[in-house]
Amino acid sequence: MTRYDPAALDDTHDPARQSWVTSANDPAGDFPLQNLPWCVLRAEEGARVCVRIGDRLLPVAPVAAAGLLRDGAGRPFEEELFAGDHLSPALLSLPPARRRALRAALADLLDARASAGTAAAVGAHLREVGELLTPIRVGDYTDFYASVHHATHVGMMLRPEQPLMPNYKWLPVGYHGRASSVRASGEPVRRPSGQRAPAAEGEAPSFGPCQMLDYELEVGAVIGRGNDLGAPLTLEGAEEALFGLCLLNDWSARDLQRWEYQPLGPFLAKNFLTTISPYVVTMEALAPFRAPLEARPAGDPAPLPHLRGELDARAGGVAARLRVTLSTARSREAGAPAQRLSEADFRLMYWSFAQMAAHHTSSGCDLRPGDLLGSGTVSGPTREARGCLLELTWDGAVGSPLPTTSRTPIAVEATGEQRRFLLDGDEVTLEGWCERAGARRVGFGRCVGRVVG
Repeated sequence: MTRYDPAALDDTHDPARQSWVTSANDPAGDFPLQNLPWCVLRAEEGARVCVRIGDRLLPVAPVAAAGLLRDGAGRPFEEELFAGDHLSPALLSLPPARRRALRAALADLLDARASAGTAAAVGAHLREVGELLTPIRVGDYTDFYASVHHATHVGMMLRPEQPLMPNYKWLPVGYHGRASSVRASGEPVRRPSGQRAPAAEGEAPSFGPCQMLDYELEVGAVIGRGNDLGAPLTLEGAEEALFGLCLLNDWSARDLQRWEYQPLGPFLAKNFLTTISPYVVTMEALAPFRAPLEARPAGDPAPLPHLRGELDARAGGVAARLRVTLSTARSREAGAPAQRLSEADFRLMYWSFAQMAAHHTSSGCDLRPGDLLGSGTVSGPTREARGCLLELTWDGAVGSPLPTTSRTPIAVEATGEQRRFLLDGDEVTLEGWCERAGARRVGFGRCVGRVVG
């Protein structure tokens, strides 16, 4: 049996390949022939499972129904794989070899070298990009805390004498998020209500709308094949279980979180909305950008055997750049562009997604097709790489915990406004892309949410 290698390259990654969909050939675009991310389009006749190519969408079911979608041996991909209003469990569960064959078949149909007849037959099914739905039916959602830079920054605010808890460097810390409130980009962000900490010792907590609303820059991993209950995944098996990645915004109510998080962790502060980008970029498309995670500092413990392996050490990370921008109601009225808040390197994580999935299942827990794993806030060592307002407005001060008034606000350059946390009308956009010499740029699209009160 051939060993699975997430960094293996084939003809689909050839940067010289171009598409007869000419918009896909823009070297600065997110969606070249070498990407082909999955998404779901709302259409008059019902939802359509599609791949994105340039500025168009290709519904895959009718292409399969027409007998056009076949692997290298001539075997067809059945139309039923692409039915429904989400990526189907059958599609997500395809073994890696079959996923690669499907990717190759789609790339061949859209390649500039395809025959005129093939291009015409496939082109008849292309659609404009319209309203995109949540691409997966999320059965379960687990959010991790895998950036040591983020964990250290937050820990310094709350526990300056011991920023990281003793377990952090031994296991991927996570909590069970709320699957029912995961939505696609564009969903309005409604300010949650909940209890806030008492103003003084001995007083009662208050109840009302969140006053410290924050975003969190994250990456989400979509589970493919999963595992049976009681059958933990090995580290390599966990890598094989990953279907693809998306952008993820784990909206957070910091004032609610501060009051409720002990002793069992986040609850209302996290369950009101999680936004994901509408595109799932496959692990196969990301193969050219697999890389080691940031080297652990000298003296840090090596992971335990079930979280340690040569493959993960060599290619457990993904070299992706992630950016956050903010526009306010006033800046949009003034016609000003969105302001960049931060930009981070996803390779600087302490734990890989394979380690997260392997740890998740090490107790015997089963992961299922369509389950979602969040990376936790992606941050770096510099201020410009901090992935949420909690970190950005802290700006190096030490306290336990810091009151809002002692935080350093963000200046909105176009209007002179200031932000410590999000106000109504604020729109946060996450973007992500991978690029390196000798490969075509691959993008994740945009993950957008506007606070509506």
